[in-house]
Amino acid sequence: MEIGVGIFGYGFMGKTHTYGLINLPLFYDCPFKIKHISICNPSAGKREKAAATGYYRRVTEDYRDLIDDPEIDAVCIASPNGAHLEQIKAAIQAGKHIYCDKPAVANVDEAGELEKTLRGATYSGKHQMVLQYRFFPAIMRAKQLAESGFLGRVAHYRAAYLHSSNIDPNRPLQWKSDPKRGGGGVFFDMGVHAVDLMSHLVGQIDAVNAESLTFHRQRPSAETGEPVKVDTDDATVALVRHANGAIGTIEASKVATGTCDELRFEIHGEHGAMRFNLMDPNWLEVYDMRDTAGPLGGNRGFKKIECIQQYPAPATGFPSPKVSPGWLRAHMHCMFNFLECIAQDRAPAPSLRDGIYLQRVLHAGELSAQRGAWAQVNQPGA
Repeated sequence: MEIGVGIFGYGFMGKTHTYGLINLPLFYDCPFKIKHISICNPSAGKREKAAATGYYRRVTEDYRDLIDDPEIDAVCIASPNGAHLEQIKAAIQAGKHIYCDKPAVANVDEAGELEKTLRGATYSGKHQMVLQYRFFPAIMRAKQLAESGFLGRVAHYRAAYLHSSNIDPNRPLQWKSDPKRGGGGVFFDMGVHAVDLMSHLVGQIDAVNAESLTFHRQRPSAETGEPVKVDTDDATVALVRHANGAIGTIEASKVATGTCDELRFEIHGEHGAMRFNLMDPNWLEVYDMRDTAGPLGGNRGFKKIECIQQYPAPATGFPSPKVSPGWLRAHMHCMFNFLECIAQDRAPAPSLRDGIYLQRVLHAGELSAQRGAWAQVNQPGA
């Protein structure tokens, strides 16, 4: 099967998707072939840089050119959040498969509109959210253990995604923190990954009680350098309640001094526990209550499972499964999952419906922080 792919956006994520598409055949025995890649971007400078790489069959200004291209079967939506809904709806109408960066859309109202679109459309395309952390071997192993009953009934957990990039008050206001440009702040940008992993491993969240902090109330404008007001969070801490009774804390921050890209969690259940830190991604640490206790501790204690790059077939073993995994490698497996589902006519996960659910959890966190009280999560429909 041959698949033509169009990418919306030639920023950081557009380049990430390009890297994955070009290199997938080195890492996998693929049941598909990428016949060509095209890309669009409104910036003439970025289009010029994209064209100079030689990787793209077509470079254009308008995403509609790719939507209308009959040789493009799937689209990667790597544009700012505010453009997602329009582009998703156009892709659905054109029958394209959709690979969409998080969050699915810009706000909860748009999530509702997307849900109605999916319900009403006669659409047979595949759709997947780009939530690449699910595709680290350690997280795949954690999911396997959770589904096997290793944890038993989960009591509680703590999860955090921490950066330090907003500590500097002179850092210009980025679009991800600017609602006028489709941004939603740190909880929307980074918290979505922690929310997704805890929903994936523990179960759906039905209520949120959050507190948010805007550490610097103004920043220089990225365009003019003049001071502008900051209307979004630099950090949010949320207490969450799951439908199955588990509780947890989810923290997202870009003012966590001393951190780089630290996504971590620790989950405690009646039979066992597990913990993970993205800064040490080779290992999933687990504690099994069924291990025997005894003098000096017996056999109990946290042990490290060597997950490293042990991806299942049809991964080819390149690079070696003993070589430390990286962020791009998980992105590649996320992309492969999407394209393999197209080739094998399976429904990918996480889907746009998962994206809608995550949007509603994030919105509940935002409401809770505004009101100083618990906020219920309106679960998406079937």
